[in-house]
Amino acid sequence: MLSMSTNNSSYNDQGGADSAVEIGQETTPTSNSGAGFGLFSTDFKKNDDLKEMLENNKESLKLEAMKRIVGLIAKGKNASELFPAVVKNVASKNIELKKLVYVYLVRYAEEQQDLALLSISTFQRALKDPNQLIRASALRVLSSIRVPIIIPIMMLAIKEAASDMSPYVRKTSAHAIQKLYSLDPDQKEHLIEVIEKLLKDKSTLVAGSVVMAFEEVCPERIDLIHKNYRKLCNLLVDVEEWGQVVIISMLTRYARTQFTSPWREDGVFDENSERAFYESDEEKTRDDTEIKPYTMDPDHRLLLRNTKPLLQSRNTAVVMSVAQLYWHLAPRNEVSIVTKSLVRLLRSHREVQYIVLQNIATMSIQRKGMFEPYMKSFYVRSTDATHIKSLKLEILTNLANEANISTILREFQTYVKSQDKQFAAGTIQAIGRCATNISEVTDTCLNGLVLLLSNRDETVVAESVVVIKKLLQAQPSQHSDIIKHMAKLLDNITVSMARASILWLIGEYCERVPKIAPDVLRKMAKSFTSEEDIVKLQTVNLAAKLYLTNSKQTKLLTQYILNLGKYDQNYDIRDRTRFIRQLIVPNEKSGALSKYARRILLAPKPAPVLESAYKDRDRYQLGTLSHTINTKASGYLELSDWPAVAPDQSVRNVEVIEPVKEWAPSLGKTGKSKPAKSSDDKFYSDSGEEEEDEKGSGTSSSNDGSSSSSAGLSLCLCVPPPGPVCVSGPAFVPEKSHNLLHRMTGKGLAAQYQFTRQPCLYQPNMVSVQISLTNTSDHRLEQIHIGERSPAGLKIHCFNTIGESHCFSTLDDTKEDQFSVSIQPAVGDLFLAVTMTEQDFRKEQGKLQGMNECSATITVTAENTSSQPLNRRVAAMANVGVVPSGQDNVHRFAGKTACSGAVLLVTVELRESSAAVITINTEKSVMGSMLLRDLKKSLAQA
Repeated sequence: MLSMSTNNSSYNDQGGADSAVEIGQETTPTSNSGAGFGLFSTDFKKNDDLKEMLENNKESLKLEAMKRIVGLIAKGKNASELFPAVVKNVASKNIELKKLVYVYLVRYAEEQQDLALLSISTFQRALKDPNQLIRASALRVLSSIRVPIIIPIMMLAIKEAASDMSPYVRKTSAHAIQKLYSLDPDQKEHLIEVIEKLLKDKSTLVAGSVVMAFEEVCPERIDLIHKNYRKLCNLLVDVEEWGQVVIISMLTRYARTQFTSPWREDGVFDENSERAFYESDEEKTRDDTEIKPYTMDPDHRLLLRNTKPLLQSRNTAVVMSVAQLYWHLAPRNEVSIVTKSLVRLLRSHREVQYIVLQNIATMSIQRKGMFEPYMKSFYVRSTDATHIKSLKLEILTNLANEANISTILREFQTYVKSQDKQFAAGTIQAIGRCATNISEVTDTCLNGLVLLLSNRDETVVAESVVVIKKLLQAQPSQHSDIIKHMAKLLDNITVSMARASILWLIGEYCERVPKIAPDVLRKMAKSFTSEEDIVKLQTVNLAAKLYLTNSKQTKLLTQYILNLGKYDQNYDIRDRTRFIRQLIVPNEKSGALSKYARRILLAPKPAPVLESAYKDRDRYQLGTLSHTINTKASGYLELSDWPAVAPDQSVRNVEVIEPVKEWAPSLGKTGKSKPAKSSDDKFYSDSGEEEEDEKGSGTSSSNDGSSSSSAGLSLCLCVPPPGPVCVSGPAFVPEKSHNLLHRMTGKGLAAQYQFTRQPCLYQPNMVSVQISLTNTSDHRLEQIHIGERSPAGLKIHCFNTIGESHCFSTLDDTKEDQFSVSIQPAVGDLFLAVTMTEQDFRKEQGKLQGMNECSATITVTAENTSSQPLNRRVAAMANVGVVPSGQDNVHRFAGKTACSGAVLLVTVELRESSAAVITINTEKSVMGSMLLRDLKKSLAQA
């Protein structure tokens, strides 16, 4: 336990009245509160109550206090004054209480740095705790304390956690790498060493986290990925969804640097191209001069093949990641396999639709054929939000071609009538793009837009004018009637952009409408002072062009408009007016520029190109934030171009190393090692059906000046092949340890053992046992090892002899003491937890009927009738996994024996009056009967 008694005075000095008020107001009012109804009362004793609860000996009161405090934090209240009282409980043995304390410390450790540092030693001790959850939580909190002074401690903790036996702890160490790097970037080189070590980890639990750390700390170190590339590709399917997204993104960048482009236009794509066996020399010479067909690198194909199944993922981000990988890496004829999966995502929430549609919009510009069969999926619905409608409209426009344009235009006719004015305006722009891109429908679209000029909605009319103006620039000679029609509508159109567009058209093609243009100028002269600035500028331009082409009719009007513009309040209009006057009206000061006035003002202008807003977005990697906002975001890593020549592929070859036969101690010196036991050595047997394997690593701890010292021996467990029965991590790890050797019997050497239910490093049929050795004598001990005698019924993987160290020292005499010990596992510890679906469970259960089934009816306690306590009881009794069940009263569990891999199925069916039927199906009938006996005791007891 962490003692804080010497610091109580400093604790009580922290905080102030303001925080006490806030804490007091949020807690439950007491019955003797003085204020009426307690609505505006300020009870300063509330804070003291929480402190008293935290200092109480009852765990339940402490837990209740921490729940209330964390609730205050969740509401945004200041609970920093309680830091001294909370930190005293950091060494509590109650895991739930400890977790809440950790949550509190992460929140306030940076503000209360001096007090937080007092708990560092507790976290350091917790890093050695037998429980993997405690070790991981301690590391998580330690790495969350943003205090530079503990950086060396954090670095040491991360390095040790990276070698931890538990993959969960190693995963936490990968997360801590990123936190330490953000606190002190100077630690980069040391952190890269840890990343390199964790990248070699074969656990799917660690893979995603370490790749994320790699992306944050050293994304440029592609060389670290070479040896781990194939392993990451093969593990990808089993990694959690968040890790899949991170790994796929990293592998996309990696592939663009290591493989040649599969998009070669000058060669023939032939992945499995082989020469004829009896090829003549003449043919060989001729082929060498021709273009060689493209052959995909096997590692390139491995990545594409292993990511393809993830298109069926339920996670949107995973599907999107695979889609962008295929877009950037796959041959053009294979990219279309992602289409159906992307379309499926359009059934998701609005936020998901927005991102997916953005990426489809970019993809549909280059490859229309991918999404054309699913065109109806992009039809706009009345319930769609405006931004979703705009994206669907964009995609439909991109997909338009001669074959489907009539269908798309019919859809657009409906969209133009929408009450959403922004969407209606976007539809008109889309019609203009279709008219530009498909010449067969240009006249049809133009006529339809002209009809919209009589629409009552000003927004529709204005947008139609703007689009018609752009279309007429391409073929002005053929559409003089449309220009006349638009001139007549000028009096009724009030939107400034539309009025300015009409004036520009009339001025640009004034020679084609010689009778209408002067009259339009006359009307604009009357309303010049009340027009918007953009309309005034186009009026001045119109006057100048008419002065040059029809000076006889418009000279006086032009002078009048120029005089009005000369004194306008807007300086742009004043400047434009002065420039035009000097340009078109020759005088002594105008110089030689006036002779070029006609060529300047009436020069032919190129027609505007109506393009998609998503045309250039493919410069950013699909699915990234930069692609979404169309600008380079912080931290964005650009995809490199394909290399002209593929780098050496041998860098990804991994040497096959034989497994180490013995596990050397991680600390301390090693004495002579005993040879490994033969497979016939026996230690413990249970009816000859299950065998337990033991192997260890000597681990010593510091003596700190006391006469007692200890060492832990971590022993391993197994993992069989995949299939409908897939091995998973343990759902519950028992904390209880058992005496192996008493200190009196062992002459000062005490030993305890515990079944950790952790994976094995040596063989897939071994059970992991952790042995803790303690030297309680004043003498030094050495040469601790398993004796020569063959135990009955057990194969053992011997650990190295624990030699002389600061913990285990030599006895004064040289005689050897031998002690007979016996490890007796509970039957539940001889199983491996597995995951399977309910359908697979029923299928396997159907194979294990009759003599392979045993059952019993019991009366369970009230606390075991709910799902969570029942699952916890069963998982504590046996290392089994929980199988999802569609029935509330039926709970299913699955496991397999470590030695033979025989399937074990447990069914607990709850009935009325607290009755329960336990059914166990397994080929190992003796083990099933023993487990049934243990479950009956566990579920029936109080």
